[in-house]
Amino acid sequence: MSSRCLADVSKGHSLTEALASVPAPLRAAVQAISWYGMRHWGLAIAWAETAFNRKPTSQWLECHVALSLLLLDAAMIEHGQAPPDSFQAPLDQSCPSYTPHTLVDQSVKAVRLAKLGKPSVGLVNAVLRRFQRERAMFVEATRRNLVAQWNHPIWWIKKLRTAYPSCWQQILQTSQTRPKLVLRVNLRRASVEQVLMQLRTQGHACYALGQHAVVLEQSAVIETLYGFHEGWWSVQDWSAQQAAPLLNLTDGQRVLDACAAPGGKTAHMLECADIYVTALDQDASRLNRVRENLERLKLLSNKVTLKVADARQLDLWWDGQLFDVILADVPCTASGVVRRHPDIAWLRRESDLAQTVALQVEILDALWPTLAPNGLLLLVTCSVFPEEGENQAKALLNRHPDAVRLDAPGQCLPMTAGLDSRSGQDGFFYALFQRRPQAQSVIAI
Repeated sequence: MSSRCLADVSKGHSLTEALASVPAPLRAAVQAISWYGMRHWGLAIAWAETAFNRKPTSQWLECHVALSLLLLDAAMIEHGQAPPDSFQAPLDQSCPSYTPHTLVDQSVKAVRLAKLGKPSVGLVNAVLRRFQRERAMFVEATRRNLVAQWNHPIWWIKKLRTAYPSCWQQILQTSQTRPKLVLRVNLRRASVEQVLMQLRTQGHACYALGQHAVVLEQSAVIETLYGFHEGWWSVQDWSAQQAAPLLNLTDGQRVLDACAAPGGKTAHMLECADIYVTALDQDASRLNRVRENLERLKLLSNKVTLKVADARQLDLWWDGQLFDVILADVPCTASGVVRRHPDIAWLRRESDLAQTVALQVEILDALWPTLAPNGLLLLVTCSVFPEEGENQAKALLNRHPDAVRLDAPGQCLPMTAGLDSRSGQDGFFYALFQRRPQAQSVIAI
């Protein structure tokens, strides 16, 4: 099943979507193996390229399942044999370890069960046995291969090396590690101390981080943790938890969450102050997740308006009343959250970056006239590419002379911790703007 999930990724589908189709009793094991495969995908591809002295002429390489099975097993063989000083990502202890002989045997059986044809059976068997016999040669052949070493496409590596010449290696290395589970406590329902006490009673090692967060040392099934059904907390990385506090929310303000799904930041803002919130998302199913999260947290009320709409199309959703605060968590490549979604590195294409930057510009320019005088707009992306961060912030200032940039964290890289070195953080970008009142104009809709 893991190979089929990875095959879906190779076809352009997210790993999250693929795992959703796996039967619940098997999902944890399949996820662990699939994540391991993704975190060693570059190495496996490099090994496969080395193994093929000539490109196979059969249709085997066109079979995503067979190819994914081969690459996954190549990674798993490395999992069982990697030396302590290996340059690959640290071993994922949640991933089962199998002997190379078992992997080869089970892979051949899987190809037969999938009815992929006799040539596929022979090729998988031959290549995997060669990996087993000549592993040292494969390691040496790929040692200088940047894709194999850092498990990211070469265009991605080059961009980071250019943008962050002193720390690009640390960024890539951090992206290969498993993140801890971070919770944001809903202070309207519980205290950090209450959450810590209940989780420790359940046997979970955890600690507080800042004023709102709790970090679990080990991952867990979310729904089984005390406080989930009671609305005591939400799962949210430490970096993402910085959005709401930057807005200095006060009771009675009109707030827009322009790209709201899945609703973590919407909920956090409602936890901070008694505000009127309009939450937009152009995907109805994703907006339904916002509703479900707010209901679980006991935050849904007549002060919350959920609208299915494209933020750029004001005539379809805006009533003409200006907002005091706008949270613009705009679409991006999600290059800062690879450690949580290891498939992202292999789903993105270099051309995607220009497309997301253009989309961000359209959204920001559409939203700016809806901001009240002295109102605040927070630009947020979960990206580490400057085009989606600092460059975008500077461009907004150039396009809107009535915009003033205020203090905000700017680029947060996935290599440094929050308040605690044990927690780590995802890559995020924050830029805060205020609108000068004298430049206010009226637009018709």
